[in-house]
Amino acid sequence: MSTTSLSSAAFAISLSSSFKARNSKTFLHSNFKNPLRCKSLSSYRPLSRKLYPVKATLLQENEEEVVVEKSFPTKSFPGKEIEEVGESSANSSPSGLERWVIKVEQSVNIFLTDSIIKILDTLYHDRDYARFFVLETIARVPYFAFISVLHMYESFGWWRRADYLKVHFAESWNEMHHLLIMEELGGNSWWFDRFLAQHMAFFYYIMTVFMYALSPRMAYHFSECVESHAFETYDKFIKAQGEELKKRPAPEVAVKYYTGGDLYLFDEFQTDRPPCSRRPKIENLYDVFLNIRDDEAEHCKTMKACQTHGNLRSPHSCLDDGSEDSSCMIPEADCEGIVDCIKKSLASSQVKQKSDI
Repeated sequence: MSTTSLSSAAFAISLSSSFKARNSKTFLHSNFKNPLRCKSLSSYRPLSRKLYPVKATLLQENEEEVVVEKSFPTKSFPGKEIEEVGESSANSSPSGLERWVIKVEQSVNIFLTDSIIKILDTLYHDRDYARFFVLETIARVPYFAFISVLHMYESFGWWRRADYLKVHFAESWNEMHHLLIMEELGGNSWWFDRFLAQHMAFFYYIMTVFMYALSPRMAYHFSECVESHAFETYDKFIKAQGEELKKRPAPEVAVKYYTGGDLYLFDEFQTDRPPCSRRPKIENLYDVFLNIRDDEAEHCKTMKACQTHGNLRSPHSCLDDGSEDSSCMIPEADCEGIVDCIKKSLASSQVKQKSDI
């Protein structure tokens, strides 16, 4: 592991320990007026995340575990079993039927992910940049799909939650810059690669919209599988080509994205760390791929948190003093998936009719 990675890991570990030493009841100050300006980390209080039972995991027992480096600590990524989180986990554990449904969802997701991996391995076993171009074209599609369905929920008055829209847009913004980097490196130079990536993305979008509308938990788990594969792919590439990458200059778009301008959206998709705590340095192409790999690790953790309904929080959310709900959130009819939304809408209308009688 490079000196850069070791120093980054040590900094993150020391930072994490300093955060834990603070008060257990933490939140952003209500007078946090300018989120675009980074305050010193010593004065920052991280968002409190309510503990919920995590209802989906990434790997089965017979699968190879992808190890995320220590600079990205997480309690639940990756796991091999359905985890119970919180003080009353025994009382809030999923029922037998729900466990069976989760297992089916995971099996379908793993099958789909393995199918995509086999296609990419067959077509791009010796063409790394073209593979990365196809991978990044596909990787940003789920976030478009999530936003589309969330807007549909808003239109019907079922569910309005600003944090989800903000974070998913920031994730798509991050993946778009990964794609721009691969294009600048020549990953889209072949017509066939562009044709394959664009058509796979089209059908992937339709599939993800349908999956997310039925079961957000399943859609988020599938995205976690895809992001985990992306992390593993970049990690292997860095280890194999690291010395050669250090000799090559960084693409201009990567330098601008990671080191210049407003980094609000860069902080926004990293929901497991406080804003401004990660500021990459880009000196060569090795640093670029190192940060792309680390971005994928952050996506994995965000997708993990999303699998428990209502567990996602924006790093920039302004919380009311002593309140668990964000002032930016307008919960109207809290539901999971279109089936659950329709069921709760009918139930609420029946209750209203009885009350009128």
